[in-house]
Amino acid sequence: MFENIKNRSNQSKNGENGASINLIGAGTVIEGEVKATGDLRVDGTIIGSVSSKSKVVVGSTGQVHGDVSCQNADISGSVKGKMIVAEMLFLKSSAKINGDISTGKLVVEVGASFTGNCNMGPMIKDMKNADKHPEIQIKEKTA
Repeated sequence: MFENIKNRSNQSKNGENGASINLIGAGTVIEGEVKATGDLRVDGTIIGSVSSKSKVVVGSTGQVHGDVSCQNADISGSVKGKMIVAEMLFLKSSAKINGDISTGKLVVEVGASFTGNCNMGPMIKDMKNADKHPEIQIKEKTA
């Protein structure tokens, strides 16, 4: 009886595709590249790049010293590096960003600090055919 409940609980946490929620706790320091297919929460420190096919959350004690690439992000801590967020980047009031941002949508709470350039909105780049058709290198859509 309990085994079935436990298995269902793990399936709901991991999702149907096997993606999991990853946590880097406060006081933990990781040096190197971090890749995740599921959500990633950082309450410690990462020195290196971070990439996720899902959501990245940097808690108030979290620090990332490197580039961040993900689908969505909520930032309460600090990021020093380039951020590429496909959909929505949410900067909470305690967020400190030092680097360029490229995102679909940006939400900034009062008190958040950001130093760098920001490109917002969907962008389609055709890098494979850039040499053949220079006029089709970048197409932009605006809302």
